[in-house]
Order: sequence, then structure tokens, then C-alpha cells
Amino acid sequence: MGAKASGASRSAEAAPPAQEAPDPELRTRGTGRRRFTSAYKLRILEEAEGCGPGEVGALLRREGLYSSHLTMWRRLRATGALQAGKRSAVPAAKLKEALRQVSSLERENRRLRLQVERAETIVAVQKKLCSLLQPSPLEAGSS
Repeated sequence: MGAKASGASRSAEAAPPAQEAPDPELRTRGTGRRRFTSAYKLRILEEAEGCGPGEVGALLRREGLYSSHLTMWRRLRATGALQAGKRSAVPAAKLKEALRQVSSLERENRRLRLQVERAETIVAVQKKLCSLLQPSPLEAGSS
């Protein structure tokens, strides 16, 4: 019986310590939008250009990106807006708000231009009417 007891204690000692089970909850990367540095964007573009057929998809999956990111970043690079070490001049949220305000101001500008055009037409008609209704110098002298 003593051998059995010592064998049981040996197996308990040889067993690895109990590990905690991994957390089954999905962890999110962050609460907001991801921001990519210009250097990162340029690095990814270089990697994508060096990829063979089917490898771009693997790169995008590995980095958690979409093909639209590459398209947008290529356009930025072509216009010269994407340079290493240079941050975007305006955050996306502020840019969106500014574009909304520009759109609103353009609508107001069109409305005001139409209003001015109508006012100018009215003034031109009033001038013509006034010239038609005023007696001519010949008619004033004959009375």
C-alpha cells in the first residue's frame, strides 16, 4: 500500500500546474477609429507592390486592412499628400464637418445669387416702366 501512496504522490508532483483557462471574450482593439502613420502607410504600400498574385490578400488579413485602404493611400501618395513623418493636416472628423459646412454655405450662396438676380431684374423692369411713364420733353412743352 505504501508503494501505491508514494506513486500517487509522484504523479501529482509530475503533473504540470493547473493553468488558467483563456478568456473566451473577444477583445476589441480600441473604441475608436484606427489611425495609421504615414510611415506605416508607405511601408504597407511597398509590401503590397512587392506581393505576387494572392499575396496581397494575405497581407491585408495579417494587418487587418481592407483593399480600400490601399486604394486611398495610393491616391494620397500620388498627390504627394502622403510623405514619411508627415501627419494628416486635419483629422477625419473635422474634415467631414468642414465639408458639411462648405456644402451648406454653397447652397446658401446659390440661394442668395438667385435672390440678387431677381432683385436686379425687378430694378431693370422698374427703370423701364419709369422711363415709359414719364412724359417726354416734347409732350411737356406742348401742354
